[in-house]
Amino acid sequence: MVERRGKADRRAALPGVIAVLLVALLALFPLPLIAPALERMSFAIFDNFQRIEPREYEDAGVRVVDIDEETIRRLGQWPWPRTDIAALTDKLTAAGAAVIAYDVVLSEPDRTSPPRLAKRLALDPQARATLARLPDNDELLAKSFAQSPVVTGFFLTHDQYGRTVEPKAGFAISGGEPTHLAEFSDAIPPLPGLQAAATGNGFVSIATDSDAIVRRAPLIAHNGAAIVPSLSLEALRVAQGAGAVIVKTGDGSGEIGGAGDVVSLKVGQFEVPTTRSGDLWMRYTAPVPGRVIPAWKILTGALSPEQLKNDVDGRIIFVGAGAIGLRDLVATPLQDRELGVMVHVQAAEQMILGHFLIRPDWAPGLEIALLLILGIGIAVLVPRIGAVKGAAVGAGAILLTGAGSWYAYTAHQFLLDPTWPALAVAAAYLVQTILTFYREERQRAYIHHAFDRYLSPELVKRIADDPALLELGGTERDMSVLFADIRSFSRISERLAPNEVIAFLVRFLTPMTDLLLGYKATIDKYIGDAILAFWNAPLDDPDHHVNAARAALAMQERLKALNEEMIGRGDGTWPGEVKIGIGLNSGPCCVGNIGSERRLSYSLIGDPVNLASRLEGLSKYYGVSILMGDALAKNLSEFATLPIDRVRVVGRDAAETVHVLLGDVAMGASYGFMSFEKAHLAVIEAYYTQKWALAAELNDANEQAAATFGLTKLVMLYRDRIAAFAANPPSAGWDGIYEASSK
Repeated sequence: MVERRGKADRRAALPGVIAVLLVALLALFPLPLIAPALERMSFAIFDNFQRIEPREYEDAGVRVVDIDEETIRRLGQWPWPRTDIAALTDKLTAAGAAVIAYDVVLSEPDRTSPPRLAKRLALDPQARATLARLPDNDELLAKSFAQSPVVTGFFLTHDQYGRTVEPKAGFAISGGEPTHLAEFSDAIPPLPGLQAAATGNGFVSIATDSDAIVRRAPLIAHNGAAIVPSLSLEALRVAQGAGAVIVKTGDGSGEIGGAGDVVSLKVGQFEVPTTRSGDLWMRYTAPVPGRVIPAWKILTGALSPEQLKNDVDGRIIFVGAGAIGLRDLVATPLQDRELGVMVHVQAAEQMILGHFLIRPDWAPGLEIALLLILGIGIAVLVPRIGAVKGAAVGAGAILLTGAGSWYAYTAHQFLLDPTWPALAVAAAYLVQTILTFYREERQRAYIHHAFDRYLSPELVKRIADDPALLELGGTERDMSVLFADIRSFSRISERLAPNEVIAFLVRFLTPMTDLLLGYKATIDKYIGDAILAFWNAPLDDPDHHVNAARAALAMQERLKALNEEMIGRGDGTWPGEVKIGIGLNSGPCCVGNIGSERRLSYSLIGDPVNLASRLEGLSKYYGVSILMGDALAKNLSEFATLPIDRVRVVGRDAAETVHVLLGDVAMGASYGFMSFEKAHLAVIEAYYTQKWALAAELNDANEQAAATFGLTKLVMLYRDRIAAFAANPPSAGWDGIYEASSK
């Protein structure tokens, strides 16, 4: 009996063991289709480690001179005359900079150079000759570079021009020739005169991972047959006066590694561990204002020579562009939008301080071993101890590997990936659990089949899992609410027969419902032509604010396509151009099963719901498509939103700042929108401070820009209000609140 039971246990564990072995095969030989997704899972863990415990900032003597927005405003648009760059270089050199590294590629001649202007401008011969005799700006900059410790930057590309850059740094290989460096067939170098005058020359190109995040900074690469250094590595070399960089590979370092794998780089007194392709794993710090010196303070003399010397003397200076329109932006684990030059800066800091993240060569072997041990252990245990205890053991195993990875990161700066062991545990548990609960799943499938046509899929799943949910009651949680209504529906239904109205609503509501469900919405109800939907129930949705906004914008875009498609048919099934108004809001609501003991409705109630309905009605008054409350707008800071009024809606005592939603994150970051937003906010400020003449002037000046965002009616509304208040000023204590007179 015992023997038969042992065989049965082994047979029961076999499916889980097979699942674990398949996971091990995927780890060793990842499939191209799923490898990026699995890699992103690993990266997400390492990113969270950095967010929880970023590198603590220590002053390593590295600074950024930022050509920021204020610098452009004060000194003029980019590109500057090279004489300005020369002046900046001279001032930094005079202040004692150890090296000045330009994260700006000066690959084109200066168009403002006097000899070039002499050829381009229509001048009399004498004036042209006089202008042509003046010094060339690029030559003046080259002279400045020749007298300064400057490192110029160049781009690496995969174009077929075959241009190469001759490195100023020498490279000595300790071991075999590196075979895994990034290969670039082309380069965009600085002007020959500038390159020749500079002390060093490094590439500024930064590669991202598959999810467009910079986690590794390349320190060396192949440009043609030559090895070339990055801007950060070259700056460190020049700052030390070192002549060569030593590249240690696996067979020349005495460490574990393949013959062509780069193990470390040695530049001057610093030795830097790298990946096999010569990259540095980045461990970022939180933003540090003290790193950055605005360029205008140097060029205008806002910093005294003593102050500048105190900030610059003996330090490595990186010059980068942070102004809008010039920004070289990258994403890092800590910042969605970080200046590209900051990657070079932090790489230089890490090399100087010796603060390195390391992915050891033995890490993959350890991870595979844990994968097999933990995964097979769970596969054997679950049939014996049951799903509940097995889940506890599996969760403990996953937590243990995660804790070990965290300890390796914090204590030794090692990057050990817990993803594969966790996947093996999960795979073994899932396979065993699926087999164990096969009969129960069939019973739940019966419930789904019976109720799918009457309830939302999410609710059916929850009821199947917990029938007690059929009881009356609700819970309070933060929700996002959408109320959408067809404009002038009464007139539409007046023109159509009843069956045509139903057909039209089906054609309208079906794609809108599919779209909302695609953005994780729960459809509460249809109220004639209106749709009430909400987010963050019954399933948790931490991104419910963003999903609601994206859904509203997508509904407007889908309606445009529907209008074009249905009107184009010409069969009379679509009543001309259909428009909708949308009200959005968020806040605490009570959501759950509401109704009588005989008939339940999964719905929500609360002030945010009522306000969303009122906002939909007000959208027509303001001539906008999507109107939303202040609570939601505060959670959409990166979207294209504008505050447009303070309103007290019918049936509500508290006033609300209402906002229009114009576009997504891309529009919100666009120059056109940001310019319009600034102008619009100036109108609102003048209006609320009762500066009627200024408000009228700003509002009129803003009319053309407002039209491009569909806000002409809003401009006209404020024009009428301002004129009325200018003629008949409001009483003392006026709070600027508009009293809505209808729902």
